[in-house]
Amino acid sequence: MTTRYLDRGTARVAFEVRGDGPLVVCVPGMGELRSAYRFSVPVLVAAGFRVATLDLRGHGESDDAFDAFDDVALAGDILALIGHLGGPALVIGNSMAAGSAVIAAADDPSAVAGLALLAPFVRNPPGGALMGAVMRGLLLKPWGPAVWGAYYRGLFPGRRPDDFPEHSREMAASFRSGSHWRSFQRTARTSHAPAEARLGEVRAPVLVVMGERDRDWKDATAEARFVAEALGGEMMLVPGGGHYPMAEYPELVNPRLTAFARQVFARA
Repeated sequence: MTTRYLDRGTARVAFEVRGDGPLVVCVPGMGELRSAYRFSVPVLVAAGFRVATLDLRGHGESDDAFDAFDDVALAGDILALIGHLGGPALVIGNSMAAGSAVIAAADDPSAVAGLALLAPFVRNPPGGALMGAVMRGLLLKPWGPAVWGAYYRGLFPGRRPDDFPEHSREMAASFRSGSHWRSFQRTARTSHAPAEARLGEVRAPVLVVMGERDRDWKDATAEARFVAEALGGEMMLVPGGGHYPMAEYPELVNPRLTAFARQVFARA
């Protein structure tokens, strides 16, 4: 597909669109590329949806010249893309993008028809300040890229996709592009407190998908339950799954995403 760009004032974010029908916007997590949804997009398109995938600021084909790389800034990018393409949209957000999706839904309920939150960060984990400081130190060059690569591999405790080596090389190449590694470091400093503060304002239907072995949480099941209850949403646990359940077990996650998308737009 042809990469398209959305001007955000100081710089541009990259996206692509496939299919026709109601809009689904897929947003990856920190460090990932929009191709994180490579197994979900064809299924959603075949089900009759128009699917947009977005690169985060300073990731993939998006620009680096932004002043902010946090959850709130990404929420603005999500809403701007929906406005550009014509919504409302179901927003599928992974990791930090889930927190941004929550903020977007609270900021503009008319633009966000539903939320599918995959391995969501909608609040800071216990000890997050200390762990954040440690992670920021570990991400310094020259050892930073290798540290992140090792950590990323550990986020797939179940079944890695067959194209995992190729996808990992694409991510590594992205980090070497422009000032992307610096942008990634700045993204890693984001706080999810703004998302937690907005949980009670979300009125859209919500699906929470969590891998039972997601190492980013001491108890991933308990965190999924917290998010689902806070948002009045549904919950799906993926046995053996980690932080990227849509890539580890697409045969389990995609049918639920498709059914949820149909449910969201049936009530819109």
